[in-house]
Amino acid sequence: MLDKVVIANRGEIALRILRACHALGIHTVAVHSTVDRNLKHVAMADESVCIGPAPSPESYLNMASLISAAEVTDAQAIHPGYGFLAENADFAERVEESGFIFIGPKAETIRLMGDKVAAIRAMKEAGVPCVPGSDGPLGDDPQTNIKIAREIGYPVIVKASGGGGGRGMRVVHTEAALVTAIQTTKAEAKATFGNDMVYMEKFLENPRHVEIQVLADGQGNAIHLGERDCSMQRRHQKVVEEAPAPGITDEQRAEIGKVCVDACIRIDYRGAGTFEFLYENGRFYFIEMNTRIQVEHPVTEMVTGIDLIREQLMIASGQKLRLKQEDIVISGHAIECRINAEDPETFMPSPGLVTDFHVPGGPGVRVDSHLYAGYRVPPNYDSMIAKLIVHGPDRETAIARMRVALSEMVIDGIKTNIPLQQRILADVGFQQGGQNIHYLERRLKEQKDKSLAIS
Repeated sequence: MLDKVVIANRGEIALRILRACHALGIHTVAVHSTVDRNLKHVAMADESVCIGPAPSPESYLNMASLISAAEVTDAQAIHPGYGFLAENADFAERVEESGFIFIGPKAETIRLMGDKVAAIRAMKEAGVPCVPGSDGPLGDDPQTNIKIAREIGYPVIVKASGGGGGRGMRVVHTEAALVTAIQTTKAEAKATFGNDMVYMEKFLENPRHVEIQVLADGQGNAIHLGERDCSMQRRHQKVVEEAPAPGITDEQRAEIGKVCVDACIRIDYRGAGTFEFLYENGRFYFIEMNTRIQVEHPVTEMVTGIDLIREQLMIASGQKLRLKQEDIVISGHAIECRINAEDPETFMPSPGLVTDFHVPGGPGVRVDSHLYAGYRVPPNYDSMIAKLIVHGPDRETAIARMRVALSEMVIDGIKTNIPLQQRILADVGFQQGGQNIHYLERRLKEQKDKSLAIS
């Protein structure tokens, strides 16, 4: 087992990793920016190292500082969490070259999956179903690109190969708009990701976002832990997640799960990962693979009883995967609401001092958060401050428990999106389940239009 781990992240995921390490008897090193010295996990860690000022490029994105923290504390490994450098192949490579263990896939795997064109090609070769598309990057010849779009069929979506998180993509409904859309996306991709390669896919108009959680040890063993539905999104950002996905049968789960497991073995995958799919009319279409732990991993933990961070740590220590596919049993239903420090109407960030913090309780309720009364939420990082997760024997019970939990949760001193989450849980369409990725955005627009009309 590993002896000492540097936690190269902040907030709730850093605290989550710290707890998993301590449960395994692993010593922890918390790195932090100057503005984060009062984070809960910094106080709880065995050691802490300040790695720079508040701006991320000077702290949490500073590879040299993170590796130096491992060197001065004699740590063995670095856990990147999610975000920041978690899917940066260069960082993974530098960590390994410096003599430390990167708790995640090998650099070449991250690099392969980070290039969307290469990832789709690899998945097609592995037998994973993909969205019909250009089968490679688009060239500069307008007529060739127009021909490709005609063969795919409108609407199409132009995507940056190095994009992600809802950035670097543009939907095109007509041939007249195609050439300009490609040029604009290429320019934006170059400016944002340093790579102007783009590709084209069929734009599915009413898909759901369904993803498969996997674990693999890089030694020829892999399993899947079922699926999550992450279709409640705003501007391509997930708001509510649940497991299992409503309407997915045991047969569908087993079939797509085996496809993902076989792909993991084929690409020699190591660690925790997530295959993301668009799901429409009973069919799965691969869009990308996240080579890290996901924000929404707790719902999978709740329905399987498997601690995914613990499994990451054990795999990184060189152990073979201890679980077999037959060990994985999906039990009940789990829902996660992301709690953000933001105005629930305008979605503007709301940093500031938390004057009171009260977490809900009761059967099946879990809160992952670094908050405490007296903590000041800085304006420098992502606005997510907590994850509220509930589990019940069925979806209806889980929804009921979440509604109660949201009503009990108190975060004073700043604005949060708890009122938005309450509206979602009370929405008839959400309660029915199986809504597509455009549903929440459409409902928010309807509510805004109605409010404006009344005023």
